[in-house]
Amino acid sequence: MKIVNILPWADWLALVCFFALWIGYAWFARVWGLRRSSLLVTTNRYRAYWMRQATARDPRMLDGLITQTLSQTPSFFSSTSILVIGGLFALLGTTDKAAELMSEIPFAQTTTLVVFEFKVLVLVAIFVYAFFRFSWCMRQYTFVALVIGAMPAPEDFESGKFDRKLYADRAAAMVGSAAETFNDGLRAYYFSFAALAWFVSPLAMVVATGIVVAILYSREFHSEVLFILRD
Repeated sequence: MKIVNILPWADWLALVCFFALWIGYAWFARVWGLRRSSLLVTTNRYRAYWMRQATARDPRMLDGLITQTLSQTPSFFSSTSILVIGGLFALLGTTDKAAELMSEIPFAQTTTLVVFEFKVLVLVAIFVYAFFRFSWCMRQYTFVALVIGAMPAPEDFESGKFDRKLYADRAAAMVGSAAETFNDGLRAYYFSFAALAWFVSPLAMVVATGIVVAILYSREFHSEVLFILRD
């Protein structure tokens, strides 16, 4: 009961809406993306093309270089997440000054220090989740490099000793899994901006979450890049 009493009912309602929209959109994007190709599903088709080409290449230095380049982005975000988490923990040591500063912002709701610290901890949890997704993405790309390195020579595929489609599909599925994991981490960054609006008011948080969902939907299902890749 003490935990429930930490926040006013409006803040709890906003927090429930926040996570419901986040989880709901992630489910929607995964299910709807199979019916109406999303950006992830469409790029997975190109990942399959890439791996089919990789089975015919020898040596596969280009494929290893591409894999290394792809792994640099989640590595950057993973390091950034650690820095953000450290900054948020540092903020917990000066919550009185931060809360006083927020109270001076027009339309910002005045809250107690306990509520302010709870909101900071929610942000910490979001970036911890992002860190785990990005770090797992990095590890998956090491598996991709392993799968590429273990591919038989092109002549072994041509002779029928090994199944070219099986190897290409397996490697493409691994790259697609890494991309989906990276997408989860990047989505957490988007929703962290909506969580920042919580410091203003619960209503601002709900509105910001709706805006983030609209932006994500637009980019994943109606972006110009998607239309180019579909053609």
